[in-house]
Amino acid sequence: MATLEELRLQLDEIDDQLVKLYENRMQVCKEVGEFKVNSGRKVFDKLREREKLAAVSAKVSGDFNKKGIQELYEQLMSMSRKLQYQLLVEAGALGRLPFIEVDSLNKDKARVVFQGVEGAYGQAAMQHYFGENCNSFHVRTFRDAMEAIEEGSADYAVLPIENSSAGAVNEMYDLLVEFENYIVAETIIPITHTLSGLPGTNLDEIKRVYSKAEALMQTSRFLDEHSNWQQISVVNTAIAAKKILEDQDKTQAAVCSAYAAKVHGLSVLQDEINDEPNNSTRFIVVTNQKIFLQDASKISICFEVPHESGSLYRILSHFIYNDLNMTKIESRPMEGRNWEYRFFVDFEGNMADAAVKNAIRGLREEARNLKILGNY
Repeated sequence: MATLEELRLQLDEIDDQLVKLYENRMQVCKEVGEFKVNSGRKVFDKLREREKLAAVSAKVSGDFNKKGIQELYEQLMSMSRKLQYQLLVEAGALGRLPFIEVDSLNKDKARVVFQGVEGAYGQAAMQHYFGENCNSFHVRTFRDAMEAIEEGSADYAVLPIENSSAGAVNEMYDLLVEFENYIVAETIIPITHTLSGLPGTNLDEIKRVYSKAEALMQTSRFLDEHSNWQQISVVNTAIAAKKILEDQDKTQAAVCSAYAAKVHGLSVLQDEINDEPNNSTRFIVVTNQKIFLQDASKISICFEVPHESGSLYRILSHFIYNDLNMTKIESRPMEGRNWEYRFFVDFEGNMADAAVKNAIRGLREEARNLKILGNY
């Protein structure tokens, strides 16, 4: 029986051969890529790859080896495609990337919309990015804001997409798919919730608490200490504050910002009731123009993949091979297709970068319904 050292030597000899064969294979793949560039052929040939996997699988014995050789060749063909995508990009075949690079956004003359009423966190985020004196108006829902941009009554909308403790604002992801609007910037503001009510209200008088669903979630520890309080969801924290003022009912209170309480003449009954003291919300700035700033450093995309084993893994490999740092991934169910999902990915980069162009070229060919949501 061979010793461990002798077996390892045998493996080293085999690996030396594999390395040489790998380099030979990639050289041939490069020549295939050059042929495709010159002839206008697509890189990704799904039927050819399926036939290849079936052929190599038939040449080995045993289920374990069949599965292993398929996985190995899936990786080899994936690396081949990425090399060929690079050749296409170098040849100037960038695919459809109709985004225009701009030096800056025209903040001074912009008309901006936010969701909610005066005192909403959306207003605070808008003022943080565009300034306190910006030309603005508010609408009732996120959809109303997206429609205002699409029809041109506003140049930009400032809308929440993620909270540090409550997570993603799912409705915004769905609306980004539905509307032809694009992210051009983001701003992050701290979220400090208060319990506010009519002046002179005592906590033991309260029976109902109104706020946005996410705000109720973000203050659940404090609210759960008062099990007799009914928690009622409304569209926006500032709308909750406005309702308390309008109803003039001391049995009602709102979870809202101190600014919203002040705007609507309420008293802060309990300050800083967040579960997480460092709570913050990320807001996106959306427009109907396909533009990106020169110094943009994050890209958001969405796509669908075949409902089969390994499909998401193969798509995400485009970020790995192009040394792109993926910072976030979310999934949302697809309407009318039970248990199938659309994926949303944020990654670092600028659309002028070669690595980004390579990745997007590959993603566009291999994913279903790829949409670039913005570079900001």
